[in-house]
Amino acid sequence: MPPAIRHNPAWTVIVPAAGLLALAVSTAMPGLAILQALLVAGLFGSVIAAVHHAEVIAHKVGEPYGTLVLALAVTAIEVALIVSMMLSGGEDTAGLARDTVFAAVMLILNGIVGMSLLAGSRRHLIQHYQVDGVTAALATLSAIVILALVLPNYTTTTAGPTYTPAQLGFIAVATLALFATFTLFQAVRHRDYFLPVDDTDAADEHAAPPTRGETSASIILLLVALVVVVLSAKLLAPVMESALDRAGAPRGVVGILIAALVLLPEGVAAIRAAIANRVQTSLNLAMGSAIASIGLTIPTVAIVALAMGWPLALGLDHKSTVLLALTLFVSSISLRTGRTNLQLGIVHVVLFVAYLFMSFLP
Repeated sequence: MPPAIRHNPAWTVIVPAAGLLALAVSTAMPGLAILQALLVAGLFGSVIAAVHHAEVIAHKVGEPYGTLVLALAVTAIEVALIVSMMLSGGEDTAGLARDTVFAAVMLILNGIVGMSLLAGSRRHLIQHYQVDGVTAALATLSAIVILALVLPNYTTTTAGPTYTPAQLGFIAVATLALFATFTLFQAVRHRDYFLPVDDTDAADEHAAPPTRGETSASIILLLVALVVVVLSAKLLAPVMESALDRAGAPRGVVGILIAALVLLPEGVAAIRAAIANRVQTSLNLAMGSAIASIGLTIPTVAIVALAMGWPLALGLDHKSTVLLALTLFVSSISLRTGRTNLQLGIVHVVLFVAYLFMSFLP
């Protein structure tokens, strides 16, 4: 059997192409219900295709580079989506970046991590991972989150939840520096901290790796699938916003929906990895995604806000601050032993449900 068939089945090529076609038709003829249904189908199909191609790339380059590829690709397009919505919405979107980034952090640390721990422990009882890598990731994430989303409420030069232009510039540089140094830490200096603990965590290594041609094809198709996911989410956003307005849901729910749609590929990949007894891959993907999400989004939207002269509301309200602090505290406890179990997954999932409940009923 040719290697291309083994690593890239026909559906992994057809689905992103079909999603791109549905996206083009929906753009040309907006408003038709049947096209919106096709758009939703193309979105979810592209999510599954993106996961497959990310796994092909990960198999070729090894950990932690494979998970880093998916995290950076998804986050870069997420940033592009937020910036495009800011440019089209103007000052009315002052809190969009905050809502989306906060939603991404909560979805990752409680939703993706919780479901991964729950699914992995249910199948394998106990799984092992590298504590040093997770500790470094949590320290980096905690510093970025507090600087970007909590500190604005307590500065005295200007009233919260905003920074002055000078403060915003400093925070943008600080978060970008933390993201860049963590990426070097993960990929170069201490790559061994993010490798599987034992051979059972990397069962795919016994299969023949994809060829250079297959890997190149997967990179292109991954980008196509991610573009379909994010642009489809952008087209569906007005429909979701109008539905939320009719339901009387808070505006912050829009950020949750954007983050959930964009993070679908990473979430599916992380949970599948945990079920396959590759919890190290799950945690690499989750932590890397959270750090990339806030580490790239905040500097980019800060540049846009400073260039356009728009206010940028970054500070969280009291309820969200409590939920964030609780999440970081629980994560620092549950992810410090190097071993997973069912109860830890349940705790994170309960926090995730509490976050969703309080978002819809604040």
